[in-house]
Amino acid sequence: MKPQRLLYLSACQMTACHWRGGALVCEATFPSTQTGWRQFAYYLAQNPGSIFSLLVNVAEEGFRIETIPYLRGADRQTVIERKLAQTFSNTPLCAALSLGHEKDRRKNENLLLAAFTNPAFFQPWLDAIRAADAMLSGIFSLPLLASSLLRKLSVSPEPCLLLSVQDQSIRQSFFDKGGLRFSRLTPLQHNSIDSIAQAFAAESIKLQQYLVGQRLISRGQTLTAHVLAHPDAFKILRNSCIDTPVVRFNILDITECARRIGLKTKPRDTCAESLFLHLLATHRTGIQFAGEDLRHGFRIARSRSLLQGAGALALTVCLLLSANTLFDARQISLDTEVMRVEAASARRGYDDIVKTFPSIPVDNETLKSVIGRYLAEERRSTTPGAFYREISRALQTESSIEIDRLDWKISDADTDTTDSSGWSGDVRPVSEDSESIVVQGTLRLDARITSRQLLGVFGHFVDALRSSANLRVEVLQQPLDIASGASLRGSDVESEGEKPREFALRVTRRIEP
Repeated sequence: MKPQRLLYLSACQMTACHWRGGALVCEATFPSTQTGWRQFAYYLAQNPGSIFSLLVNVAEEGFRIETIPYLRGADRQTVIERKLAQTFSNTPLCAALSLGHEKDRRKNENLLLAAFTNPAFFQPWLDAIRAADAMLSGIFSLPLLASSLLRKLSVSPEPCLLLSVQDQSIRQSFFDKGGLRFSRLTPLQHNSIDSIAQAFAAESIKLQQYLVGQRLISRGQTLTAHVLAHPDAFKILRNSCIDTPVVRFNILDITECARRIGLKTKPRDTCAESLFLHLLATHRTGIQFAGEDLRHGFRIARSRSLLQGAGALALTVCLLLSANTLFDARQISLDTEVMRVEAASARRGYDDIVKTFPSIPVDNETLKSVIGRYLAEERRSTTPGAFYREISRALQTESSIEIDRLDWKISDADTDTTDSSGWSGDVRPVSEDSESIVVQGTLRLDARITSRQLLGVFGHFVDALRSSANLRVEVLQQPLDIASGASLRGSDVESEGEKPREFALRVTRRIEP
């Protein structure tokens, strides 16, 4: 993490402090002269890796409350920039702080416009920052940080004053609903406690009258003035800061305030610069006055830090994933070794058991072959149920056909031209993975049926069987002799009588595995 250094600019000098872990150490003081500006430039060059934050406490600071319409995005920013240019036209060190939206139907937004009205005073200091290319996070206003102090001290959000001593002057700030509305700086004629106490009392009354004139508070409204002071000055302050009908004083222990905000370096007197510098390091406000040219180095450093952080995070994730992967690989290796040992033990146990078996009269290869053939036959075992269903389906179309005999077999080798039923002739071989059935039957038709009609009935029956895609049908014997040398009578000749006509079919079906 880069070192954090805080710069405190007052009307007469620049103070540089090193902040770390809640402790604040003053490193150098530079007067507002040519010599001081050169020393400040040398100080910046000596700390190139530090991030600087500039806190300003000067009298040349203007505040103004404006109201703009309810807008968002670029339109709102354009209106704010126009308001700033109209209100503070002679300085680039200006900014706007939102005070919230009104609760009426239009929801107008209230803005606090703030600016340092003497840019020439800042020029030598800012030129040194530009020349050194220092990483400046921003330029901040001391009264705008005071609202963070009130929140840390749990001060009521009702209208109040905050009085503090810095740089031989009294800072008087008016707050309403926890937000800054107005602030001014009054020089001290003397640095004694008595003079400071009298100034607190007098300036509180003056500021209350000014606020009534500006209609920021109502006439007769009682304000609580919170005074930051060292415990050694409480007695004198109570004697001088006497409550009135319009101002009620509340003295705050500056050492207790430092403890509550986390500042480890206790203030040695009533001056409150250290409190605001600590707030700048820990609870800085979102409003700052530096332009983008002054913050260029800081933006680059922040981008670099973000990239380095993202890279470190990615590296950490990769290392964790690698460690997890290595652990898993190691666990798998151990499990594999355990399984290998268990497998070897099981193999040795199996071998020991096998040795106790009686010897087999055949060798292992023959035994494997026999078992293989048995398994093949087991897979091919089937019943003629499928054939019976197909033949029954075909018989439903022809009632004149009677089945006399069914010869079913499973082929275990290529069949020859003569099968077990005694039929011979031009018969195709049947493969080993098929079953076949020889169907023998008789056609019994009316005596007036002609030969052509008889062949038609037989053909319908054969076609009904062939309509099944997994059947192959071969005609072994026709019901009529239709060889080329025989004569076939037409429908106009004498009928064949009532003589039964026998036929034979061979139906083959492939056995599904």
